[in-house]
Amino acid sequence: MNALLIMFVAFTGYLLMYRLYGRFIGRRIFRINDSTIAPSVEFEDGIDYVPTRKEIIFGHHFTSIAGTGPIVGPAIAIIWGWLPALLWVFVGSIVMGAVHDFGALIISMRNQGKSISDYTARYINGRTRVFFFLIVFLELWIVISIFGLVIAVIFSIFPSSVFPVWLQIPIAIGLGILIYRRGGNLTLWSLIAVGLMYATIVGGYFFPLEMPVLFGIPAPGVWTIILLIYAYVASVLPVTTLLQPRDFINAYQLIFAMLLLVAGVLFSAFSGELTIVAPVFQAAPEAAPPLWPFLFITIACGAISGFHALVSSGTSAKQVRNESDALFVGYGSMLVEGALATLVIIAVAAGIGMGYTARSGEYLTGVSAWTNHYASWAAAAGLGSKIKAFVDGAANMIAVIGIPRGIAVVIMGVFVSSFAGTTLDTATRIQRYVITELFTTLRMDIFRNRYIATGFAVLSAALLAFASGADGQGALSLWPLFGAVNQTLAALALIIVTLYLRARGGWSWLYAGVPAVFMSVITLWAAVLNQLQYGTEHNILLQIINAVIVFIILWVTVEGIVRFFRPSPSLVSTAQHTPHP
Repeated sequence: MNALLIMFVAFTGYLLMYRLYGRFIGRRIFRINDSTIAPSVEFEDGIDYVPTRKEIIFGHHFTSIAGTGPIVGPAIAIIWGWLPALLWVFVGSIVMGAVHDFGALIISMRNQGKSISDYTARYINGRTRVFFFLIVFLELWIVISIFGLVIAVIFSIFPSSVFPVWLQIPIAIGLGILIYRRGGNLTLWSLIAVGLMYATIVGGYFFPLEMPVLFGIPAPGVWTIILLIYAYVASVLPVTTLLQPRDFINAYQLIFAMLLLVAGVLFSAFSGELTIVAPVFQAAPEAAPPLWPFLFITIACGAISGFHALVSSGTSAKQVRNESDALFVGYGSMLVEGALATLVIIAVAAGIGMGYTARSGEYLTGVSAWTNHYASWAAAAGLGSKIKAFVDGAANMIAVIGIPRGIAVVIMGVFVSSFAGTTLDTATRIQRYVITELFTTLRMDIFRNRYIATGFAVLSAALLAFASGADGQGALSLWPLFGAVNQTLAALALIIVTLYLRARGGWSWLYAGVPAVFMSVITLWAAVLNQLQYGTEHNILLQIINAVIVFIILWVTVEGIVRFFRPSPSLVSTAQHTPHP
């Protein structure tokens, strides 16, 4: 199939399904009502609860959920063929991911902005709440630990991206001051900020920065320490100081990067240079796990991701102004992420064939370029390999419109790094919420202090990151578990959404129930296969963590089934949403 046709059909489908299915879900299934007072208004404190324009919160929400997920997942899952990857991204994002994200957001807004872990006690029981907190903490622990290493790897591959990424911070702080304190024009100053950011990209191209070994600590370890310190500071500041303005800049960066990719596809296709070189379907790639169930675990954020429920019920629910905005933020941002994942699939299925330098130094084009990169699961599975496949393919397409390829590489490297950084600081802030909620329940009120709670989140993540040395390889060894934990969380969140809708009566629960069953089966299937694999490898640490995942999904699923058939009166009453007077 022609790459241009793939893009046109997918993008048209996303727009139509937002207007048709998305609005149906919002208005008919969840019955959104703007007369309800949102938590951001009711509990406004200027730090976490801040009523925010939907355009700004959309930028924060999208950049938080995106990260490297919709890039890394499709870039490796295409080894099974571009068609399975594309179908899962398109269908999954519309009927599963977007419903999951919006459902978690709207239920949180109707529960005082509490996290999905906290309101689990209301919709199932207190026991399940503890298990939910455990798996949420586990996922965030892994995310915070490894994302410092992820960004360090990106900085190592693309040292020209270092200066632009760090200079975004003062630019974002300046933007926040101009908008929130001096009442500056949002659109005008945002465009100026984005212009400054792209000026730094040109500077980064001419002045790349490679981190040296410091005090005996290798470069990845140094970057990990610096990034965790940054995450601490960013996560205790008011959201209007850095988080919102930086994410808003990144939202513009995303739009610009996606427009460049779209233009690259158009120009490359019309010039005849863009041809899909990846196979349509490849059932058994060398040394790869089976497509079922691992395709649905490998591609997470581009189709459905449990981390999104944490963002929806963690930071976004405390900033959305009303329930109509929640549809735009929750459902709409997931479809934009699906569109991004679609462009990634095109970049690695076709763009890489326009020119690729193999590890041997040989310059390849066409099918041979794709085959060399994806020769086996081991060849394609490395983190750097996945990111490089996307950046090279995207830069090839962008270069066709006249931007020098070297600059195009920096643009895409900064794009990936910025989103990874946003995920890092958002995950740290959400982990602080989780720690506060969990420990205050245990009457350890010291963790109400945001500095102490954030310090605990960062220090525990640092211990994991350096578990096997200063180069951060301890955290990297846990990367294979991230997909399983992430999709397990998505399945559990869908169970909660299903129970919420079930209590409202009728058959509306089916719109979350069917995805919940599918994701529960897939994640349990994958977790069991992982457990067998870890047993063969005699990896005790991964066996223990994976066993916890299997236990939690079985426990919550059983508890959810019991609650589904025997809803309590309190569950029904809390699900019957009544607007504030």
